[in-house]
Amino acid sequence: MEPVTIGVEEEYLLLDSETGLPVAAGDQVRAAAGAGAILGEDELQPELLQVQVEVATPVCAELEEVGGHLLRLRLAAGAAAEAQGCRLAACGTPPRRGDSSAPVTGEARYRALRSQAPQLVAEQLINGMHVHASVPDREAGVAVMNRLRGWLPVLIAMSANSPLWDGQDTGFASWRTVIFNRWPVSGPPPAFEDAADAARRIQTLMRSGIIRDTGQLYWQAQLSDRYPTVEVRCCDVQLRADEAVMFAGIVRALVATAMRETDAGTPTPRFLPEVLQAATWHAARHGLSGHLITATGERISAGDAVARLMEHIAPSLDATGDTRELTSLVHRLLQQGTPADRQRRALGEGGLKAVTDLIIADTTAD
Repeated sequence: MEPVTIGVEEEYLLLDSETGLPVAAGDQVRAAAGAGAILGEDELQPELLQVQVEVATPVCAELEEVGGHLLRLRLAAGAAAEAQGCRLAACGTPPRRGDSSAPVTGEARYRALRSQAPQLVAEQLINGMHVHASVPDREAGVAVMNRLRGWLPVLIAMSANSPLWDGQDTGFASWRTVIFNRWPVSGPPPAFEDAADAARRIQTLMRSGIIRDTGQLYWQAQLSDRYPTVEVRCCDVQLRADEAVMFAGIVRALVATAMRETDAGTPTPRFLPEVLQAATWHAARHGLSGHLITATGERISAGDAVARLMEHIAPSLDATGDTRELTSLVHRLLQQGTPADRQRRALGEGGLKAVTDLIIADTTAD
Protein backbone atom coordinates (compact mmCIF):
# COMPACT_ATOMS: atom_id res chain seq x y z
CA MET A 1 0.00 0.00 0.00
CA GLU A 2 1.30 3.45 -0.96
CA PRO A 3 1.93 5.87 1.93
CA VAL A 4 -1.03 8.14 2.64
CA THR A 5 -0.25 11.81 2.06
CA ILE A 6 -2.28 14.59 3.65
CA GLY A 7 -3.21 18.22 3.24
CA VAL A 8 -5.13 20.49 5.60
CA GLU A 9 -7.47 23.42 4.99
CA GLU A 10 -8.39 25.74 7.85
CA GLU A 11 -11.06 28.45 7.98
CA TYR A 12 -10.61 31.45 10.25
CA LEU A 13 -12.67 34.42 11.37
CA LEU A 14 -11.41 38.00 11.38
CA LEU A 15 -12.26 39.61 14.73
CA ASP A 16 -11.93 42.95 16.41
CA SER A 17 -9.53 42.27 19.27
CA GLU A 18 -11.46 44.42 21.74
CA THR A 19 -15.09 43.61 21.00
CA GLY A 20 -14.74 40.12 19.54
CA LEU A 21 -17.06 41.16 16.70
CA PRO A 22 -16.40 39.86 13.17
CA VAL A 23 -14.71 42.32 10.81
CA ALA A 24 -15.53 42.25 7.06
CA ALA A 25 -11.94 42.50 5.82
CA GLY A 26 -11.41 39.25 3.94
CA ASP A 27 -10.53 40.85 0.60
CA GLN A 28 -8.21 43.37 2.24
CA VAL A 29 -6.41 40.72 4.28
CA ARG A 30 -5.86 38.54 1.22
CA ALA A 31 -4.67 41.54 -0.77
CA ALA A 32 -2.24 42.52 1.99
CA ALA A 33 -0.84 38.99 2.13
CA GLY A 34 -0.46 38.89 -1.63
CA ALA A 35 1.03 42.36 -1.95
CA GLY A 36 3.66 41.55 0.62
CA ALA A 37 4.37 38.18 -1.00
CA ILE A 38 3.59 36.64 2.39
CA LEU A 39 1.36 33.91 1.04
CA GLY A 40 0.59 32.55 -2.40
CA GLU A 41 -2.86 32.93 -3.96
CA ASP A 42 -3.55 29.21 -3.51
CA GLU A 43 -2.50 29.36 0.16
CA LEU A 44 -4.88 32.12 1.35
CA GLN A 45 -8.32 31.86 -0.20
CA PRO A 46 -11.71 33.59 0.10
CA GLU A 47 -14.56 32.07 2.06
CA LEU A 48 -18.33 32.46 1.90
CA LEU A 49 -18.39 35.57 4.10
CA GLN A 50 -16.08 38.58 4.06
CA VAL A 51 -15.37 38.05 7.76
CA GLN A 52 -13.55 34.80 6.92
CA VAL A 53 -10.44 33.56 5.15
CA GLU A 54 -9.16 30.06 4.45
CA VAL A 55 -5.65 28.63 4.23
CA ALA A 56 -4.50 25.42 2.58
CA THR A 57 -1.25 23.52 3.11
CA PRO A 58 0.63 21.80 0.31
CA VAL A 59 0.51 18.02 0.11
CA CYS A 60 2.51 16.65 3.04
CA ALA A 61 4.11 13.28 3.67
CA GLU A 62 4.90 13.84 7.36
CA LEU A 63 3.07 15.40 10.29
CA GLU A 64 6.06 17.64 10.92
CA GLU A 65 5.46 19.19 7.50
CA VAL A 66 1.80 19.76 8.31
CA GLY A 67 2.68 21.51 11.56
CA GLY A 68 5.32 23.68 9.93
CA HIS A 69 3.03 24.81 7.16
CA LEU A 70 0.06 25.47 9.43
CA LEU A 71 2.14 27.60 11.79
CA ARG A 72 3.66 29.49 8.84
CA LEU A 73 0.22 30.08 7.30
CA ARG A 74 -1.32 31.19 10.59
CA LEU A 75 1.50 33.61 11.36
CA ALA A 76 1.48 35.09 7.87
CA ALA A 77 -2.31 35.41 7.68
CA GLY A 78 -2.28 36.82 11.22
CA ALA A 79 0.25 39.48 10.21
CA ALA A 80 -1.85 40.44 7.19
CA ALA A 81 -4.94 40.67 9.41
CA GLU A 82 -3.14 42.90 11.93
CA ALA A 83 -2.06 45.19 9.10
CA GLN A 84 -5.77 45.65 8.35
CA GLY A 85 -6.68 46.38 11.97
CA CYS A 86 -8.18 43.00 12.90
CA ARG A 87 -7.04 39.67 14.29
CA LEU A 88 -7.02 36.10 12.99
CA ALA A 89 -9.25 33.80 15.04
CA ALA A 90 -9.26 29.99 14.85
CA CYS A 91 -12.65 29.45 16.49
CA GLY A 92 -15.60 27.45 15.19
CA THR A 93 -18.01 30.31 15.95
CA PRO A 94 -17.41 33.93 16.99
CA PRO A 95 -17.84 34.86 20.66
CA ARG A 96 -20.24 37.58 19.45
CA ARG A 97 -22.00 38.08 16.11
CA GLY A 98 -23.11 41.70 16.11
CA ASP A 99 -26.37 43.14 14.85
CA SER A 100 -25.78 43.22 11.09
CA SER A 101 -25.22 40.42 8.61
CA ALA A 102 -21.70 39.85 7.32
CA PRO A 103 -21.35 40.64 3.60
CA VAL A 104 -21.01 37.72 1.21
CA THR A 105 -17.82 37.35 -0.82
CA GLY A 106 -18.50 38.46 -4.39
CA GLU A 107 -18.14 35.11 -6.17
CA ALA A 108 -21.10 33.92 -8.22
CA ARG A 109 -21.50 30.65 -6.34
CA TYR A 110 -21.60 32.46 -3.00
CA ARG A 111 -24.22 34.89 -4.26
CA ALA A 112 -26.26 31.93 -5.49
CA LEU A 113 -26.08 30.35 -2.04
CA ARG A 114 -27.36 33.56 -0.46
CA SER A 115 -30.27 33.58 -2.92
CA GLN A 116 -31.08 29.95 -2.15
CA ALA A 117 -30.90 30.17 1.66
CA PRO A 118 -30.44 33.76 2.88
CA GLN A 119 -30.83 33.09 6.60
CA LEU A 120 -28.50 30.09 6.54
CA VAL A 121 -25.86 32.17 4.78
CA ALA A 122 -26.34 35.03 7.25
CA GLU A 123 -25.61 32.60 10.10
CA GLN A 124 -22.75 30.77 8.37
CA LEU A 125 -20.19 32.35 10.70
CA ILE A 126 -18.58 28.98 11.26
CA ASN A 127 -15.10 27.63 10.68
CA GLY A 128 -13.93 24.07 10.20
CA MET A 129 -10.76 22.21 9.35
CA HIS A 130 -10.70 19.80 6.42
CA VAL A 131 -8.18 16.97 6.19
CA HIS A 132 -7.51 15.53 2.74
CA ALA A 133 -5.98 12.03 2.80
CA SER A 134 -4.81 10.41 -0.43
CA VAL A 135 -6.48 7.30 -1.86
CA PRO A 136 -5.51 5.33 -4.98
CA ASP A 137 -8.83 5.92 -6.75
CA ARG A 138 -12.50 6.69 -6.16
CA GLU A 139 -13.37 3.03 -5.61
CA ALA A 140 -10.89 2.86 -2.77
CA GLY A 141 -12.17 6.20 -1.52
CA VAL A 142 -15.75 4.94 -1.22
CA ALA A 143 -14.56 1.87 0.67
CA VAL A 144 -12.61 4.13 3.04
CA MET A 145 -15.60 6.40 3.68
CA ASN A 146 -17.86 3.44 4.42
CA ARG A 147 -15.42 2.30 7.10
CA LEU A 148 -14.47 5.57 8.78
CA ARG A 149 -17.97 7.11 8.99
CA GLY A 150 -18.59 5.40 12.31
CA TRP A 151 -15.67 7.29 13.88
CA LEU A 152 -16.84 10.77 12.86
CA PRO A 153 -18.87 11.43 16.05
CA VAL A 154 -15.75 10.80 18.15
CA LEU A 155 -13.79 13.28 16.03
CA ILE A 156 -16.58 15.85 16.45
CA ALA A 157 -16.48 15.44 20.21
CA MET A 158 -12.68 15.67 20.38
CA SER A 159 -12.46 18.73 18.11
CA ALA A 160 -15.30 20.78 19.64
CA ASN A 161 -14.37 24.49 19.50
CA SER A 162 -17.64 26.41 19.11
CA PRO A 163 -19.59 26.69 22.38
CA LEU A 164 -20.59 30.37 22.06
CA TRP A 165 -23.14 32.16 19.87
CA ASP A 166 -24.42 35.73 20.19
CA GLY A 167 -22.37 36.20 23.35
CA GLN A 168 -24.00 33.25 25.12
CA ASP A 169 -23.02 29.69 25.94
CA THR A 170 -25.15 27.52 23.64
CA GLY A 171 -24.87 24.46 25.88
CA PHE A 172 -23.29 22.71 22.87
CA ALA A 173 -19.58 21.98 22.60
CA SER A 174 -19.76 22.25 18.79
CA TRP A 175 -22.52 24.65 17.80
CA ARG A 176 -20.83 24.80 14.38
CA THR A 177 -21.89 21.19 13.79
CA VAL A 178 -25.52 22.06 14.45
CA ILE A 179 -25.43 25.09 12.14
CA PHE A 180 -23.62 23.28 9.34
CA ASN A 181 -25.99 20.33 9.43
CA ARG A 182 -28.94 22.53 8.44
CA TRP A 183 -27.94 22.46 4.76
CA PRO A 184 -29.91 20.03 2.57
CA VAL A 185 -27.00 17.64 1.92
CA SER A 186 -25.00 17.54 5.12
CA GLY A 187 -24.28 15.51 8.25
CA PRO A 188 -22.95 11.94 8.31
CA PRO A 189 -22.22 10.61 4.83
CA PRO A 190 -24.40 7.78 3.52
CA ALA A 191 -22.98 4.34 2.83
CA PHE A 192 -22.38 3.69 -0.87
CA GLU A 193 -22.20 0.35 -2.67
CA ASP A 194 -19.28 1.50 -4.81
CA ALA A 195 -17.99 4.51 -6.74
CA ALA A 196 -20.64 4.14 -9.44
CA ASP A 197 -23.39 4.15 -6.82
CA ALA A 198 -21.94 7.31 -5.27
CA ALA A 199 -21.79 9.02 -8.67
CA ARG A 200 -25.40 8.07 -9.51
CA ARG A 201 -26.77 9.33 -6.21
CA ILE A 202 -24.85 12.60 -6.40
CA GLN A 203 -26.14 13.12 -9.95
CA THR A 204 -29.68 12.57 -8.69
CA LEU A 205 -29.18 15.30 -6.10
CA MET A 206 -27.89 17.70 -8.74
CA ARG A 207 -30.69 16.90 -11.21
CA SER A 208 -33.20 17.65 -8.47
CA GLY A 209 -31.87 21.20 -8.24
CA ILE A 210 -31.46 21.04 -4.47
CA ILE A 211 -27.72 21.47 -5.05
CA ARG A 212 -26.12 23.21 -8.01
CA ASP A 213 -22.76 21.46 -7.93
CA THR A 214 -20.67 19.08 -5.84
CA GLY A 215 -19.37 22.08 -3.88
CA GLN A 216 -22.72 21.99 -2.07
CA LEU A 217 -22.17 18.46 -0.79
CA TYR A 218 -21.57 19.17 2.89
CA TRP A 219 -21.23 15.63 4.20
CA GLN A 220 -18.79 15.27 7.08
CA ALA A 221 -16.62 13.05 4.90
CA GLN A 222 -16.68 12.82 1.13
CA LEU A 223 -14.66 12.20 -1.99
CA SER A 224 -12.93 15.31 -3.26
CA ASP A 225 -13.60 16.37 -6.84
CA ARG A 226 -10.40 18.43 -6.97
CA TYR A 227 -7.92 15.94 -5.56
CA PRO A 228 -7.51 12.12 -5.37
CA THR A 229 -8.46 12.22 -1.69
CA VAL A 230 -11.04 11.48 0.93
CA GLU A 231 -11.87 14.78 2.64
CA VAL A 232 -12.85 14.60 6.31
CA ARG A 233 -14.52 17.89 7.27
CA CYS A 234 -16.36 17.14 10.51
CA CYS A 235 -13.88 18.91 12.83
CA ASP A 236 -14.17 22.45 14.13
CA VAL A 237 -11.11 24.54 13.31
CA GLN A 238 -8.66 24.16 16.18
CA LEU A 239 -7.42 26.88 18.52
CA ARG A 240 -3.79 25.75 18.24
CA ALA A 241 -1.85 24.55 15.23
CA ASP A 242 -0.57 21.43 17.00
CA GLU A 243 -4.17 20.41 17.75
CA ALA A 244 -4.85 20.55 14.02
CA VAL A 245 -1.78 18.37 13.46
CA MET A 246 -3.25 15.84 15.90
CA PHE A 247 -6.43 15.51 13.82
CA ALA A 248 -4.49 15.36 10.57
CA GLY A 249 -2.57 12.41 11.99
CA ILE A 250 -5.70 10.69 13.27
CA VAL A 251 -7.50 11.07 9.94
CA ARG A 252 -4.50 9.77 8.00
CA ALA A 253 -4.35 6.74 10.31
CA LEU A 254 -8.10 6.12 9.92
CA VAL A 255 -7.76 6.18 6.13
CA ALA A 256 -4.73 3.90 6.15
CA THR A 257 -6.48 1.50 8.54
CA ALA A 258 -9.57 1.42 6.33
CA MET A 259 -7.50 0.58 3.26
CA ARG A 260 -5.69 -2.20 5.10
CA GLU A 261 -9.02 -3.64 6.24
CA THR A 262 -10.34 -3.53 2.68
CA ASP A 263 -7.23 -5.29 1.36
CA ALA A 264 -7.59 -7.93 4.07
CA GLY A 265 -11.25 -8.55 3.22
CA THR A 266 -12.49 -7.42 6.64
CA PRO A 267 -16.28 -6.96 6.46
CA THR A 268 -17.43 -3.35 6.28
CA PRO A 269 -19.35 -2.33 9.41
CA ARG A 270 -23.00 -1.38 8.95
CA PHE A 271 -24.46 1.57 10.81
CA LEU A 272 -28.08 2.61 11.08
CA PRO A 273 -28.32 6.16 9.69
CA GLU A 274 -30.62 7.31 12.48
CA VAL A 275 -28.15 6.11 15.13
CA LEU A 276 -25.23 7.78 13.36
CA GLN A 277 -27.20 11.03 13.15
CA ALA A 278 -28.09 10.85 16.83
CA ALA A 279 -24.49 10.06 17.78
CA THR A 280 -23.37 13.13 15.81
CA TRP A 281 -25.86 15.38 17.64
CA HIS A 282 -24.83 13.96 21.01
CA ALA A 283 -21.13 14.50 20.26
CA ALA A 284 -21.80 18.10 19.24
CA ARG A 285 -23.83 18.64 22.39
CA HIS A 286 -21.45 17.20 24.96
CA GLY A 287 -17.95 17.09 23.47
CA LEU A 288 -15.76 14.98 25.75
CA SER A 289 -17.72 15.76 28.91
CA GLY A 290 -19.51 12.64 30.05
CA HIS A 291 -20.61 9.95 27.62
CA LEU A 292 -20.70 9.46 23.87
CA ILE A 293 -22.97 7.35 21.71
CA THR A 294 -21.13 5.00 19.37
CA ALA A 295 -22.24 4.49 15.79
CA THR A 296 -23.73 1.17 16.90
CA GLY A 297 -25.84 2.84 19.61
CA GLU A 298 -23.72 1.90 22.63
CA ARG A 299 -23.37 4.49 25.43
CA ILE A 300 -19.79 4.67 26.70
CA SER A 301 -17.60 7.20 28.48
CA ALA A 302 -15.90 9.76 26.27
CA GLY A 303 -12.50 8.56 27.48
CA ASP A 304 -13.32 4.99 26.44
CA ALA A 305 -14.48 6.21 23.03
CA VAL A 306 -11.17 7.99 22.47
CA ALA A 307 -9.25 4.94 23.71
CA ARG A 308 -11.12 2.72 21.23
CA LEU A 309 -10.26 5.10 18.42
CA MET A 310 -6.57 5.11 19.32
CA GLU A 311 -6.52 1.32 19.62
CA HIS A 312 -8.19 1.03 16.21
CA ILE A 313 -5.55 3.16 14.46
CA ALA A 314 -2.53 2.03 16.52
CA PRO A 315 -0.93 -0.17 13.80
CA SER A 316 -1.21 2.67 11.25
CA LEU A 317 0.34 5.14 13.69
CA ASP A 318 3.18 2.70 14.34
CA ALA A 319 3.75 2.31 10.60
CA THR A 320 4.25 6.06 10.09
CA GLY A 321 6.16 6.64 13.33
CA ASP A 322 3.45 8.93 14.70
CA THR A 323 2.47 6.96 17.81
CA ARG A 324 4.47 8.94 20.34
CA GLU A 325 3.43 12.39 19.06
CA LEU A 326 -0.25 11.53 18.63
CA THR A 327 -0.46 9.76 21.99
CA SER A 328 1.04 12.79 23.71
CA LEU A 329 -1.35 15.21 21.99
CA VAL A 330 -4.40 13.07 22.75
CA HIS A 331 -3.31 12.73 26.39
CA ARG A 332 -3.04 16.52 26.62
CA LEU A 333 -6.51 16.88 25.12
CA LEU A 334 -7.99 14.54 27.71
CA GLN A 335 -6.18 16.37 30.52
CA GLN A 336 -6.90 19.97 29.43
CA GLY A 337 -10.24 19.43 27.71
CA THR A 338 -11.39 20.43 24.26
CA PRO A 339 -11.01 23.96 22.92
CA ALA A 340 -14.70 24.40 23.79
CA ASP A 341 -13.88 23.57 27.41
CA ARG A 342 -11.06 26.12 27.40
CA GLN A 343 -13.32 28.79 25.92
CA ARG A 344 -15.87 28.13 28.67
CA ARG A 345 -13.23 28.39 31.38
CA ALA A 346 -12.11 31.72 29.95
CA LEU A 347 -15.73 32.91 29.83
CA GLY A 348 -16.21 32.05 33.49
CA GLU A 349 -12.98 33.70 34.55
CA GLY A 350 -13.07 36.90 32.49
CA GLY A 351 -16.15 37.12 30.29
CA LEU A 352 -16.26 37.51 26.52
CA LYS A 353 -13.10 39.65 26.42
CA ALA A 354 -11.13 36.81 27.99
CA VAL A 355 -12.53 34.38 25.40
CA THR A 356 -11.50 36.68 22.56
CA ASP A 357 -8.03 37.09 24.06
CA LEU A 358 -7.65 33.32 24.40
CA ILE A 359 -8.69 32.68 20.81
CA ILE A 360 -6.42 35.34 19.32
CA ALA A 361 -3.43 34.28 21.42
CA ASP A 362 -3.76 30.55 20.72
CA THR A 363 -4.37 30.98 16.98
CA THR A 364 -0.79 32.05 16.32
CA ALA A 365 0.87 30.44 19.35
CA ASP A 366 4.04 28.48 18.59
